[in-house]
Amino acid sequence: MEKWNVGIFVFDGVEVLDFAGPFEVFSRTRLQPGVEARLSDEGAPFDVFTVARRHADVKATGGLQVVPKYDFADAPRIDLLVVPGGFGTRPLLQDEETLDWIRSRARECRKLTSVCTGALLLAKAGLLDGKRATTHWAALDLLAEVGPLVKVDRERRVVDDGVITSAGVASGMDMAFYVVEQLFGKAVADETAHYIEYRRI
Repeated sequence: MEKWNVGIFVFDGVEVLDFAGPFEVFSRTRLQPGVEARLSDEGAPFDVFTVARRHADVKATGGLQVVPKYDFADAPRIDLLVVPGGFGTRPLLQDEETLDWIRSRARECRKLTSVCTGALLLAKAGLLDGKRATTHWAALDLLAEVGPLVKVDRERRVVDDGVITSAGVASGMDMAFYVVEQLFGKAVADETAHYIEYRRI
């Protein structure tokens, strides 16, 4: 079985659950049910890893220190890119190196996703032009400002218009389960949710 490489972008000021929630869902997904299936990676359809701009500790919200596995230069192929949010997205809106990396990876990946204000970075990179998208409720107006061509969806928790965006923080887990169900079916998504004791909406 060829695994999907899931690259999760991390940066100073990233919201912890924005990246940790999808990491948990994707890394605990197994194609075979049961606790025993989680004792090895044999039935894991995803290889999940973090990517930062540099090989240096990232300071997430609340002071959590995160050691990224890869940086922009040495990250492997990414099939599924997750761009999380947090207040750290604001300075990155002016960071061309980061925006260029997101654009280049978006051209190569098979699925592009965001959590919370990660959508701001996708909008700034021009990747949401003409598409429906959502973000954290407190940043919906900012998304419309950053991406004037974005059709901001103010109601839905997960929006799929070619690019999959999700609302604030915990909704990233709903996004991840949505992707799992798309790729491997409802039974696999539901069983994974049962394993981590998460109630899907």
